[in-house]
Amino acid sequence: MRRVRINKGNVVLVFRHGDFNRVLTTGSYWLKPFETTMVCDMSKPFSSSIELNILLQNEQLASLLEIVEVRDNEIALQYENGNFKSVLTPGRHAFWKGATQISFVKVNLDKVEITGDISLSVLKRPELYSYIRVYTVESYEQGLLFVDGKFERQLEKGVYHFWKNGIPVSVMKVDMRQMQLEVSGQEILTKDKAALRVNFFARYKVVDVMKALTENKEYERQLYIILQLAIREFIGTLTLDELLEKKEEVAVFVLKAIAGKVKTLGVEVLDGGVRDIILPGEVREIMNQVLVAQKKAQANIITRREETASTRSLLNTAKLMEENEMLFKLKEREYVEKIAEKINNITVSGGSQVVDQLKNIFTPNR
Repeated sequence: MRRVRINKGNVVLVFRHGDFNRVLTTGSYWLKPFETTMVCDMSKPFSSSIELNILLQNEQLASLLEIVEVRDNEIALQYENGNFKSVLTPGRHAFWKGATQISFVKVNLDKVEITGDISLSVLKRPELYSYIRVYTVESYEQGLLFVDGKFERQLEKGVYHFWKNGIPVSVMKVDMRQMQLEVSGQEILTKDKAALRVNFFARYKVVDVMKALTENKEYERQLYIILQLAIREFIGTLTLDELLEKKEEVAVFVLKAIAGKVKTLGVEVLDGGVRDIILPGEVREIMNQVLVAQKKAQANIITRREETASTRSLLNTAKLMEENEMLFKLKEREYVEKIAEKINNITVSGGSQVVDQLKNIFTPNR
């Protein structure tokens, strides 16, 4: 015989010859020969190497344990004193009663939606990562939820959690911000068979998520083709010269032509325009030659106009000098001064006749 004492908060399982015999709670007890014990801490989940169903046949032990049955399609969230503790997987789980306040929330994994009073902080715990699907819809996006291939509902911005199971779940998202589409490098023949390339841009935004994602496949690609065809339709009716003159009208025609078509895509085209018109090398060289010839002609016209004005001015001056001897003399002296500015020394030869001539030039008549 030997004596054992069991402290509060502990339970002792007594085995005789390896078989479970009885349960000892708080107090002092005598053990018989060939009896062994297993001390259990009531603050921890119950565990034993012996099958639980066999142990529960003892009514005293069964009264001390709380049994939680978790089915194959379920998990159970264990809380201790109101705080999340762990996840219980399918099976039978036993916990000691009375030591701590324990509660459980069972979750049916056959469902997709997370229902019940489960806080977001619990859903973010690492223990639940393998059981939860998470989708994020950004502030500039809208999403569509599909469950088992069927449209369920529209999702606004936020973070969404769903149980992970065999049912396929997908979220399609679309950017609701204003976006730009480039229709670049379009090789087009004008009405007069001039081959050129056009770069066009358009700004647009999605206004109907359902139409854009569910009623159309690759709505952006379809928008590109609609713009492309409208550009070709307009430019094909113009000659090269007309196109260069009506470059600003391309966007007006295109936006008007596609207005009804883009509604079926769930988008709205806000504005657009031709960025570049790229001519072939030969055509560009000819255009440059035409431009140079035009500029030369304009320069010649200006030169002739200036020459005419200069000649008219000289004629008017000559008439005035013819009518006014004093004005003639002033003009004569003006030219003499200009000549004298460039002369440093004057060598005179030829007698008094030269001197008299210079005197007549530099001395005013009285």
